[in-house]
Amino acid sequence: MGQTNPTVFRHPDGPTGTARAGLLLAELTPALNQRADQLRRDLEDVQTLRTLQTDAEERLRASLTAVQEARAALNQAMAERTNLPMRFTEDPVSTAILIASTETLDGFASGLSQIVTNENINVEAPVNIEGQIGVLPLPVQSLVLRGMNEADAAGVKRPGLLLATRPRAIVTSPTAATIRYQGPLLNFGNVMILEPRAETLFVLAGLETVYGEIGQVIAAGAPIGLMGGAETGGELSTDGDGTGTARSETLYIEVRQDNVPQDPASWFRTDRNG
Repeated sequence: MGQTNPTVFRHPDGPTGTARAGLLLAELTPALNQRADQLRRDLEDVQTLRTLQTDAEERLRASLTAVQEARAALNQAMAERTNLPMRFTEDPVSTAILIASTETLDGFASGLSQIVTNENINVEAPVNIEGQIGVLPLPVQSLVLRGMNEADAAGVKRPGLLLATRPRAIVTSPTAATIRYQGPLLNFGNVMILEPRAETLFVLAGLETVYGEIGQVIAAGAPIGLMGGAETGGELSTDGDGTGTARSETLYIEVRQDNVPQDPASWFRTDRNG
């Protein structure tokens, strides 16, 4: 009892069939072992990929948290910035009247010079940008979508540059300048108008957040706002390189000299002029 009958293992075709089955099994065994090894390696690869995916998700969450904290710190720092010199004090009533009576960006920019009050003669307007014309950095890392007077899909032409930027990119002042206006305007979203020198204006439209106060004199490279768009987990930086984020936001820039639009491409370094 407990012993196995040897005939159980015999091939129906007798010894010859048994031998053939043995040879076939011997031939298949290496292939089966090889397949098993391949499946084992595939499983290990899947496990490695899952580990990498989990690690990437954790890094992305940490990066997004860091971006949010950095942005909050930037907003707080801008809100607490009180040591900047003031060239003049804003007249909010006159500004509101100008906004209400203006239908174009051109008209608003032209009327700005008429609403300066309490000008501080001890604070000079930023000057000496003549040697920088043509090599000024763009206020945000970007690509030029449309140049001056290039028609859009609707056939509308504007006397400025339309730039494609990454979401939530920091916008900075290309040069030392006075803030002549900041805030919502017409259908342009938030607008920042800078005066780098007398009778010269840089108009930046399409920001989500703007920093500073009207009349403040700011330094070159100072943050003046943020672009809109969804959080992406990319690094919060002024150049945006390496974030892998699509350029889905747009910033519009005009340069006005003596109330006459100038070609911004002749003032700024762009991807079109090298």
